Amino acid sequence: MLSDIMKKEKKLVIGLMSGTSADGVDAVLVEITGHGINTRVRQLAFVSPPYTEEVRERILRIAAGDFGGSKELCLMNVLLGELFADACEMLCKEAGVALSDIDLIGTHGQTLYHVPIAEEYLGRPIRATYQIGEPSVLVERIGAITVSDFRVRDMAAGGLGAPLVPYTEYILYSDPSCNVGLQNIGGIGNITVLPAGGKLEDLTAFDTGPGNMMIDNVIARITNGRLRYDDGGKMAASGHVSEALLSELMKDPYLSVKPPKTTGREYYGNDYVDRIMAIGASLGLSGEDILATVTMFTASCIAHSANHLCPIRPDRLIIGGGGSLNQTLMQDIRFCLPDVEVMTNEDLGFDSAAKEAVAFALLANECIHSVCNNAPAATGAQHPVIMGKISQ
Repeated sequence: MLSDIMKKEKKLVIGLMSGTSADGVDAVLVEITGHGINTRVRQLAFVSPPYTEEVRERILRIAAGDFGGSKELCLMNVLLGELFADACEMLCKEAGVALSDIDLIGTHGQTLYHVPIAEEYLGRPIRATYQIGEPSVLVERIGAITVSDFRVRDMAAGGLGAPLVPYTEYILYSDPSCNVGLQNIGGIGNITVLPAGGKLEDLTAFDTGPGNMMIDNVIARITNGRLRYDDGGKMAASGHVSEALLSELMKDPYLSVKPPKTTGREYYGNDYVDRIMAIGASLGLSGEDILATVTMFTASCIAHSANHLCPIRPDRLIIGGGGSLNQTLMQDIRFCLPDVEVMTNEDLGFDSAAKEAVAFALLANECIHSVCNNAPAATGAQHPVIMGKISQ
């Protein structure tokens, strides 16, 4: 079965992504032609069914690292597998494609915990990452070979297990005459810089810091849970940036760490936001002012990364992910990088919301063709590896 799919000139592939914010499942259907540097992709459909508030809250509690045991993890793993399969069925219905026509699924799963820097554990320094969303459920319900659990192979080779998207960005966005920066803004922000005419080993990629997750956290607090995100950045636009709070936030030690580096909810979670809210209260700031400042902080982290941590400064910065829909955040990024051409994926004919899901469809395709699909220059891995576990 796998050998038959490998021989096909064109494949129908589903990519699945559930990010740090745990909003829901991003599911994309793409037609992939070829593999490696000759890969071509055409997006056919995209859906993003949200999790119920109960499911999202439980995921975030488990991801905090101090809740849940083996039973909780066991049940959540299969529940997410079922929800991912539901998303695949919804996607195929949207595209008018039969489940039996799907050749391959690539799923990132849901990250529950990520430990990129070694911690002492039972007498050994251990680095680890944990994504769930049972792939066997997808194989059974959708009937397609499924590739999952990508990050662990890179980490076994000494990498940080992140970021993984740069390999696919190199394939899709390289420009022979322009230094291209790709800034994804999901729960966490990450940047990839592709030097003009460069090779895979020439790229730079790392997590810039918070993306949407702190903005989402703050707005949930100031609205007593009524809102989960700042739609279009409207509420942040109604506030004023506090230079005092922003100056304090820019002292964040993560910003001075040199790449390769990665971060997540373990760092920018509730404890971090507790501190922001406390400082904001001490300065007499309104909730809207704190939100406006956190939004500017996200933009400032991106600008700091582009200006001080990238060996080659981007001429063009393409914004993707849910953060590209936040017009206040986009305005802040342009303010912080006035001499950089800032645009969105839509300006180039791509879909910002689907970008990461497309990446995992591509990574799955590379995996089944036995093509190394990490970018050691981005993750710090000792050598290229083939990421992904195949279920069939």
